[in-house]
Amino acid sequence: MLIKNKVVTFAEKKRNMARTKQQQPESNPSLSIKAITKSSVWDIQENDVLRMWESATKDAEVKENVQHYLDIFKSAFFIEEITDDILLVKKGYEKRGYKVAQIKFDEGMKFSWAIKKRPIMRVTDLTYENIRHISAAKLVEVLDRNFGGGWDSLPQSIQDIILSGFDISTTTLPKDRLHKKGGMYEKKIEDGFDVLEVEKGGWVEAIFAKLKPEQEKIRMQFSEKHHPEGEEETEGDDEDFEVEDNYSSHDEEDNEVEDPNDDEITEDNYSTMMDLGSEDPDDEAANLIEYVDE
Repeated sequence: MLIKNKVVTFAEKKRNMARTKQQQPESNPSLSIKAITKSSVWDIQENDVLRMWESATKDAEVKENVQHYLDIFKSAFFIEEITDDILLVKKGYEKRGYKVAQIKFDEGMKFSWAIKKRPIMRVTDLTYENIRHISAAKLVEVLDRNFGGGWDSLPQSIQDIILSGFDISTTTLPKDRLHKKGGMYEKKIEDGFDVLEVEKGGWVEAIFAKLKPEQEKIRMQFSEKHHPEGEEETEGDDEDFEVEDNYSSHDEEDNEVEDPNDDEITEDNYSTMMDLGSEDPDDEAANLIEYVDE
């Protein structure tokens, strides 16, 4: 069977290119100043920061809140404002690992900044915002640089920060038993943990670290109502479910106490005597007499 090749005209090629462009995913929305947070800011680098500011120079809201957005970036970056001639000091900053650029909102508002990512070198550099943005290998490197007494030597506040992002477990064994085949050490490594070994005389404390998986936020979802085939959803289906108030289901008349009718009161049904709880009428009379004598 012959298959004829389809001739694609220039106009069709142009339309196809336009459709392909529309189907391509848009740029990451988190890479915008308005979407950045003190947590996500740890995922970007110096060049990303400069591009974000350059693309926001036409945004009036950003212009009015420069200091607010700048404070977010300062949580993860060193940002120095350059007041000297930028050409004279640029090389000096670049030698120190900074990226230098000028951000211009208009003629009356422009900044010259030197920007450098804050390094995470010591345990005191760890925060709740950046702990999930480093790897287990990086954590082990940081702990190794600061350790001496093992896991328990860390301040509780630092332990809490680390445990918020990592699964941590420890074991202390003699050197010749730590790497025993089939032991905890081998099983942890096979399970994807990184390990730091802290020597304590003839013993070794092994600290195992593994990044915790992201926990999805649980949202309450209501099950959809299923309708018979061919039956459309009615307006009443969208109404909120009304809870029946059983406490007010009785008649209001049940709560009303009717006033006594004087015409119905007789000598047989009316009494001013108090019930003193005695079953003997003579005892009741005696008690009343004693009361009157008093």
